Amino acid sequence: MRSTRTIGLLGGMSWESTIGYYQRINEGIKRELGGLHSAKLLLHSVDFAPIEAMQASGDWAAMGEMLAEAAVGLQQAGAQCLLIATNTMHKVAPAVEQALAIPLIHIADATGQYLVDTGHRTVGLLGTAFTMEQDFYRQRLAERFDLKVLIPEPSDRAVVHDVIYRELCLGHVKPDSRAHYVRIIEQLQQAGAESVILGCTEIGLLVCERDTTVPLVDTTAIHADAAVAFALENS
Repeated sequence: MRSTRTIGLLGGMSWESTIGYYQRINEGIKRELGGLHSAKLLLHSVDFAPIEAMQASGDWAAMGEMLAEAAVGLQQAGAQCLLIATNTMHKVAPAVEQALAIPLIHIADATGQYLVDTGHRTVGLLGTAFTMEQDFYRQRLAERFDLKVLIPEPSDRAVVHDVIYRELCLGHVKPDSRAHYVRIIEQLQQAGAESVILGCTEIGLLVCERDTTVPLVDTTAIHADAAVAFALENS
């Protein structure tokens, strides 16, 4: 019987999207191994409310310490790799990675490799304001994968950000918000984007490929698939 490696998942940011990770990873293991196989997975799900408050106040150092401590706990429990199940909190990925002796599977690296493999060099990016506007995500895609990353205009960035925190993280999926997102996605295409990164793990709850003709890059699915590949490597 093939043996798989144990995945450590740092979730709860928000728990709505962590569900998607858990489902996608287990589906991937079942697809590859068949039968009743499922993933060997350890989950640490944080309370998102204090993290969101620290995001608003800009206390990223404290968040880095919090996630690093949780990640080390997963490592000590037997995890052989770690995923941070959110795009935004990869701002503190260096602090988490420094605390670990196991590999951190970085969401931007998995996404960048997917884009290179599919031949898309100019891409749009949707996400929280932190992800769209700060360098930790866009610069990594540009420097490591030679991608040109486009973001919406300021007013549309505010719309994207507010829908994430005020609706999607609370499990609210509204048709009006979907229409706004589709409009913004199509504007990014008109500006030259060959595809658009859903750079917040909740966005896939709102829009999918049937909503637009623009190719969408679902970071939750890509990140989860990278974890499956790691778990099955050398199995």
